[in-house]
Amino acid sequence: MESWEDKITDRTAHVAVIGLGYVGLPLATAFAKAGFRVTGLEVDRKKVRDISAGKSYIPDVDDKDLVPHVESGRLTVTLDYDVLRELDAIFICVPTPYDAQRAPDLSFIRSASESIQSRLRRGQLVVLQSTTYPGTTEEVVLPILEKSGLKAGDDFFLGFSPERIDPGNEQWTAYNTPKVVGGVTPESTRLTASLLRQMGALVHTVSSARAAEMSKLLENTFRAVNIALVNELALLAERMEIDLWEVIGAAKTKPFGFMPFYPGPGVGGHCIPVDPYYLLWKAREYDFYTKFIELAAEVNEAMPYHVVELVTEALSQGGLPLKGANVLVLGVAFKPGVDDPRNSPAKRVIELLLSRGAMVNYHDPYVPRFQVGNDVFHHRSVALESVPLTDDELSSADCVVIVTGHRGVDYERVVAQAVRVVDTCNAAADVDERLGNVSRLGAPGRDLT
Repeated sequence: MESWEDKITDRTAHVAVIGLGYVGLPLATAFAKAGFRVTGLEVDRKKVRDISAGKSYIPDVDDKDLVPHVESGRLTVTLDYDVLRELDAIFICVPTPYDAQRAPDLSFIRSASESIQSRLRRGQLVVLQSTTYPGTTEEVVLPILEKSGLKAGDDFFLGFSPERIDPGNEQWTAYNTPKVVGGVTPESTRLTASLLRQMGALVHTVSSARAAEMSKLLENTFRAVNIALVNELALLAERMEIDLWEVIGAAKTKPFGFMPFYPGPGVGGHCIPVDPYYLLWKAREYDFYTKFIELAAEVNEAMPYHVVELVTEALSQGGLPLKGANVLVLGVAFKPGVDDPRNSPAKRVIELLLSRGAMVNYHDPYVPRFQVGNDVFHHRSVALESVPLTDDELSSADCVVIVTGHRGVDYERVVAQAVRVVDTCNAAADVDERLGNVSRLGAPGRDLT
């Protein structure tokens, strides 16, 4: 019988990836590129059809990177979880959202674990990659898998390696971003690390799955807290009539002891708005209250309200109320250059505008349709479609709000055609200096009349 070491070094290990989204599809493609046979498991039939046809729905995976592996049969995708019985390594890359009360929703992890448990066999390696609170691998996944009658460390191996996908980042990808690994047993750690090293990236091992889980939350909580810091300073800078963007530009000339973060309309994506709450929730089990995390969340979640205040002020300078005003939102993706609107601050900004009686359109070259509402901020569900960024659309808007500063948008034309602009991300800073009809978040107020 071929050993695990042989299967890894000669690339005969057959890898499964459960969940082919922003994390799973890049991982599956990276394993295929490294020479492994990969089978993707999906519940979405359209995704199965697309991948089988060599079509990627993830911007970070180009069709040309996908097609050779699909055509060679090295990368396949299926709806049938029974294939897990024959595979060697299984990576769980499913969503980990939170519910309306900001409590972790592990239903996808539990479902994936149960699907594996009924098909688990001796010698298999299971690796959780979904971001979650410290203890999930040992307290949730492990007990489910051991219901099979097999024991971790003796009969199968279980590890955690947090995903580190940054959508739209062309420099750091699934191929070269260093990976952190922690297993429930030393052998689980060793096998997981050995397998992941075959993709060519540095692998850093830690003492336990809990440490690996905590490392991911530290990374994203660090960002959330620092973004909150500059968001709070942006509000202060506006009152003090100081341009915080200029201040940050000056501060980042220091070659040590400073890392630039930038203010904005809030935080979005699948990590920054979610992950700190996972840690906050788990900490309460230990009678511990994470004050920095809660304060950072409070500051960041207040930013969409401040954006609406800026819009209201800009309109009032022209003698217009927010109720009945035509507002055009530019950018609803959670960051520039991606088609992912998950947890985007644009959702809350639009909901608040609608709830105050504004008429809202949006333009985003990456997001053709955008759903808002159906929550306490705007009870009615509203399906919006991106409008063309025409001169008429710009000039007919009472206020244009730049929420996500996509590159490729002609902001000089935007500002030239618009009556007034609220810029939440400094996208139109250079144009603002020449045309003067822009109110920028984190900068001195301007008379737009």
